[in-house]
Amino acid sequence: MNKKMIGFILAILLIGSMVVIMVKSNTDTAKPIDDFLIGADFSSLDEEPGLKKGDIPPDFELSTLTGEVVKLSNLKGKKVILNFWASWCGPCKAEMPHMQKYYKKYKDKDNVEIIAVNLTTAEKRGMKGVEEFVNAYGLTFPIPLDKEGTAMDDYRIIPIPTTFMIGTDGKISQKIVGPMDEKSLRNLVKNLD
Repeated sequence: MNKKMIGFILAILLIGSMVVIMVKSNTDTAKPIDDFLIGADFSSLDEEPGLKKGDIPPDFELSTLTGEVVKLSNLKGKKVILNFWASWCGPCKAEMPHMQKYYKKYKDKDNVEIIAVNLTTAEKRGMKGVEEFVNAYGLTFPIPLDKEGTAMDDYRIIPIPTTFMIGTDGKISQKIVGPMDEKSLRNLVKNLD
């Protein structure tokens, strides 16, 4: 009986060791987040659902935290960075300081407006979470609240952050899925007409 028990324990230890080695080897090959694409452009993928380059984006009229009403069609003639985000989203947290820095430096110089639509229906902490996020990051660009989820549905937003670059003609120039840094924003806006 003792020999069987010792054999059983050794078998369990061997299997456990193999599992640990397999998990560790998979973990060791993971790339750091900095190695992933920043602001990947998926607009040329045929399989991608939703709006594409050259489409006129659906208009919306949404209120901000301060009660200001933002209507997308009122911005025709300006370059628009239309971003969809949520306060719990890690990549959104990484992106927002870059957006704020870009906005502060280049808003007037590049004739650009950032409209960062909060997917309020997806918020885990409700309006309090949104307010805390905006205050923590010192965001000064308009933050319309998609309380009914209509903009999210109209734009077919699934992964976040998702950003649409809209030219002065009011048409979508690019769709970017994932976070962007200040340099990426600057380069993308330079290519807008």
